[in-house]
Parts: sequence; structure tokens; C-alpha cells
Amino acid sequence: MTTVSILGKGNMGSAIAGIVEKGGNTVELLGSKDTDKPVSGEIVVLAVPYPAVREVLKQRGDQLADKVVVDITNPLNFETFDSLTVPADSSAAAEIAAALSGSRVVKAFNTNFAATLASGSIGDQPTAVLIAGDDAEAKSQLAEIVTAGGLRAIDAGSLSRARELEALGFLQITLAAAEKIPWTAGFAVQA
Repeated sequence: MTTVSILGKGNMGSAIAGIVEKGGNTVELLGSKDTDKPVSGEIVVLAVPYPAVREVLKQRGDQLADKVVVDITNPLNFETFDSLTVPADSSAAAEIAAALSGSRVVKAFNTNFAATLASGSIGDQPTAVLIAGDDAEAKSQLAEIVTAGGLRAIDAGSLSRARELEALGFLQITLAAAEKIPWTAGFAVQA
């Protein structure tokens, strides 16, 4: 059994917690007011908005050493919804990996909405979680959590693929914000 610490108690944090628990693993759900509680999980999910990441890393960076850190953020401009806020040759995940050199950073869950994680499906397709990272063992550990929770895990390649995942997440969010798709829908991967 694996312990997964989720930093963030919002919709995404709660949905991911449900997946972890459904798979028989242990969840530690920590909010912004729980800074006195140490992170104990082998896997740590950053379920906070991208603008909050810097503060989370400042507060808890030392606690994340030697852990698998899952970045679920989409670094979009929340005021205009018209662009990503990271350089075109980078990603939020790359920035987090650079800041946490002692951690194994993977990108996942950013192309999913909380509703599709909770329901386990998009239309008639199982919800697929795309996972990118440079550490094969870290990706495998997360994939085991995802599949044990009833979802499909797909290895999306190296951490450099996080940029494309963030662009896909950005597109999906802007479509939902413009009411072109519902927040209970999303992109499905058919095998």
C-alpha cells in the first residue's frame, strides 16, 4: 500500500483522493492551513493552482526531497484565459523539477477535469490519465495508483512532453470556460 499526500483540498485534490482510496491506498489530504503538518506520502500531488506553486515549494520544498512529486497544474493566465504563462520552450513541470532537484517530478492529471476523474469515464470511454516524466519508476508508481483506482494510465513520454500536456489542458479549460464543452466532459483517448 502506498501513501499519497495531496497538497490542496479543492475539486481536483478531492477527486484524486477518491481515486487513491478506491485503489486501496492511503491518502493524506493537506490544505493551505495545514503547514504545520509534515508531508508523509511517498507520492505527493501538487493539487494547487499554478500561481500557488511557488509558495508551496517555499514552505514544503525540503519535505519533498526523494519523493515522487506530481504536478497537475496548468500555467494559464487566469485573468485573460488567452495564454500559458511559462516560456514556449518550458513548462510548469520543468520549472518545478528545476526547483526540486532532489525529487522525481512527473506531470499528470492536468488534462482531466475533477468530474471525469470522479466518474471514471468520459462518455463511453474510461478516463485516461496522461503521465509524463523522466523517471520510469516514478511514472510506474503513479500509473499503479491510477489503474488501481479504476482509471486508465498512459505513459506520455519524457518530462519534456509536459509542455504539450499543459497546452492540451489549457485548450480544454478554455473550451469549458467558454461553455463549448461542459466541465463534466473532456478529451478521451480511445485505444
